[in-house]
Amino acid sequence: MPQRCTRGFTLVELLVVISIIGVLIGLLLPAVQAAREAARRMRCGNNLKQMGLALQNYHAAHGLFPAGYLSYATSTGNVPAEILIDSETWDAAPGWGWGAQILPYLEQGSVALAIDQAEPIWTPEFAQVITSHLEVYLCPSASGDRRPFTLLDEPGNPRLIAGREIVVGRSHYVASHGQESCWGECGASRRGEIFTNIYNSTTMSIDIDGDVSRVADGPFYRNSRTRMRDITDGTSNTIFLGEHSSALSDKTWVGVVPGAFIHPIFFSPENGPDAAATLTLVHAGPSGGELDITGFPIIHAVNFPTFHVGQMFSEHPGGGQIGLGDGSVRFLSEDINLMLFAELSSIAEGELIEEF
Repeated sequence: MPQRCTRGFTLVELLVVISIIGVLIGLLLPAVQAAREAARRMRCGNNLKQMGLALQNYHAAHGLFPAGYLSYATSTGNVPAEILIDSETWDAAPGWGWGAQILPYLEQGSVALAIDQAEPIWTPEFAQVITSHLEVYLCPSASGDRRPFTLLDEPGNPRLIAGREIVVGRSHYVASHGQESCWGECGASRRGEIFTNIYNSTTMSIDIDGDVSRVADGPFYRNSRTRMRDITDGTSNTIFLGEHSSALSDKTWVGVVPGAFIHPIFFSPENGPDAAATLTLVHAGPSGGELDITGFPIIHAVNFPTFHVGQMFSEHPGGGQIGLGDGSVRFLSEDINLMLFAELSSIAEGELIEEF
């Protein structure tokens, strides 16, 4: 019987097949990555949508939106002996932020019941609950840390209260303070500078006396009591919430602890540590006295290369998502007109908002 010869692959044919498979994988991989990012972006937008609805429900129940964070009110810097206060910023107990105040409206009633917002964040009985990992406050696209983090002081050491470190749960979302910021300068300095016209950069010095409402022109700030009727620019034209990835700096849903500082994970010529209010809040600029290295006022939209700890920062390609005052969610390009971004950040400046 004649023998049959079985022919195999030559080395050249095998290499051709491997090359073809490699090309196919190279073509498919970006599509797979894009599909995954689209799913992550959708989940992130859903988180913001839930927070927006929670804010609406909070307003329906209380007649106003939650404060950016709660602090003992003082116009002199003097407080009762049992109240912890930062002598520079006048941030004081109890410190609970907007994210903690809306917990009952995010189906987080068990976490809300475990804290008492009349007591300070750093009360030892709350040490466990304030480290809670809440998925609604975490963006799937954020590459930074998702775990609780220890609060730091200005030099970068743990912020100790009664000898204890304060560890808080993380958030990738922040609330808008408006164009102006009132962090470290809204305490002992007593006076501040605000922009009276963002188009010609005119400014005015005002007496603050601990009242942040004299500076802030956005919906959330220390002891804010913003109501629907205050948003004369229109809720659909006003940014309430936005993203801030932990790849840039740490944020928390818990609130503000006096004496804490936020440090950038990476540095730029324009960024550095900032006061505790930036644990929960950001602003758009321009802010009185905040100038770039050339002397011009800074407006930092989403992902703007100042990389301030007090600005919005997202890892979605091309921009980031925001929650508007009407509860809707929009994606803003990082190339958005800077003046438009500033206009969207204030609640009652009377600017004419173009389509965005």
